[in-house]
Amino acid sequence: MARGETLKDRAVMFALCAGGVAFFLALLVTSRDNFGAGSYASALIPAIVCATMCWAATQRAVATTAEAIDRAVDRLAEAANGEIDPRVPDEIRVAVPQLATAMDRLFAQLADNLDSIQRLALFDPVTGLANRTNFRTGAERLLAETSREMGALFFIDLDRFKAVNDTHGHACGDMLLAMVADRLRGVSDRAVAEADIYPPLIGRLAGDEFTMLFPLLADPRDAGWIAAQVLDALAAPFPLMGGEASIGASIGIALRPDHGITLHDLMRCADAAMYCAKSDGRGRFELYSDELAEQMASRVRLDAELRDALDRDEFTLVFQPEVSLSDGNVVAAEALLRWRHPRDGLRLPGTFIGRAEESGLMVEIGDWVLARIARTVAHWASLGFAGRLAINVSARQIDRVDFFTRLRAAMRDARAPARLLELEINETVAAHARADAIAALAQLREEGAKIAIDGFGTGLSSVARLRQLPIDRIKLDRGLIAAVAQDHAARIITGSLVGLIHGLGCEAVAEGVETPDQVELLRILGCDAIQGYGVARPMGEEDFLAWSAALADLELEIEPEIRSVSLG
Repeated sequence: MARGETLKDRAVMFALCAGGVAFFLALLVTSRDNFGAGSYASALIPAIVCATMCWAATQRAVATTAEAIDRAVDRLAEAANGEIDPRVPDEIRVAVPQLATAMDRLFAQLADNLDSIQRLALFDPVTGLANRTNFRTGAERLLAETSREMGALFFIDLDRFKAVNDTHGHACGDMLLAMVADRLRGVSDRAVAEADIYPPLIGRLAGDEFTMLFPLLADPRDAGWIAAQVLDALAAPFPLMGGEASIGASIGIALRPDHGITLHDLMRCADAAMYCAKSDGRGRFELYSDELAEQMASRVRLDAELRDALDRDEFTLVFQPEVSLSDGNVVAAEALLRWRHPRDGLRLPGTFIGRAEESGLMVEIGDWVLARIARTVAHWASLGFAGRLAINVSARQIDRVDFFTRLRAAMRDARAPARLLELEINETVAAHARADAIAALAQLREEGAKIAIDGFGTGLSSVARLRQLPIDRIKLDRGLIAAVAQDHAARIITGSLVGLIHGLGCEAVAEGVETPDQVELLRILGCDAIQGYGVARPMGEEDFLAWSAALADLELEIEPEIRSVSLG
């Protein structure tokens, strides 16, 4: 059918053509080779009759087809407006069977597409559990339907999923998440069958976070039983890539109505309880309480104060010197972070670093430290001070791919020479450092920086591993030094470790030195340098530079006031 041509147009053309054919045939029959006006008049009558009958027949057919098409148009319009009904009206099948077949296929494909869209919109594609949006909607509905009943919300966070995901890849991580979901379903089924508990709603919020809402519980103790079942299920090894993976979980529980009646309140309380379970050792569950509420409020306050501290420049660095035992000169100073709190005074890192790492503020604090270290190194170089500035590199920092890039950028911006920089890495961290981190350390060492192993003697590093590391100095742990003056075995061990360090071509440095006897014994044992309260306490930059200048003209003296404290 040509564009713009209707069924009625085709019917008219058919009737005219039929009438024309009838006219021509009648003319041939009646004319007898004598074509006159009478012949034409005689032929015209049957032609008109034929055309009229054809028009009447086609009109009926057109009307039936047009009605079927109109019904099809209405049906498609209903589908476009969301009324998805796969049934095709019978009149369409009778009048236009090909159109009915096409509509059947169209509605079937549309139904499949809508099912797929609904699954993607409401369910997690990895686990098949309700996603965050679907879980919230379903949970709010269940809470509304059981508003006066006791219930429990479980917030489940996998403990070691990130390690599995990083080691085996995201595909294996997804397989593990799917198995976790199956085990949660198994716990749910067992709770319903054995404890006669109302079926829960299970969801995956994001990443390795899962939730379970039990809207009806007869006894609050059931919540503890369910949590124990979940912990047991997730503690069992998961088969993965021909081996096994063990993860475990930390669970926070909030009860309704004790801890809230809305989903928002229950989620907030369960999340706080989960955080407490994770911080207290993982692999356990915690029920929300007033004490947890106070801890949560305290964390919120600390977060706000840390942000203010960054804005107000309340952080500062203090410096504790390392002194050579051969000539008494300052060879380095360890930079230690402090917080000049407006109310509490000077606060040590142990009171805020953990929370800063959890809240993500440690990245900004770390950037501040790197910038301050670089400016300090540049300042010391301008003064002609030959001592190095040592900074501790944490496990979190060495795992960040951009840490060394940001360190180099800070040193470059401050025009600080790498020869005055020393990086200290804990023995355990160094033993498990990735190859790219070791390569970055080696590159810094080639540029002039010194690399030191911190806390040596308490970790699990082997001599073979130490030989592979790009290191210049090894610092003996303060736990060994504390007993070196009184314990013969401690002296033997310390002397052996000093010999081992020298055998590796490194300098031996003793941490936590506090008494004159320790200084003298370490000198005899061949230690190269010492650090501790017996030498000097951490001090501000101006005091440190003045102390170093005065020390250059004096023989090393041990401070008379000595006490044992952590330098963390």
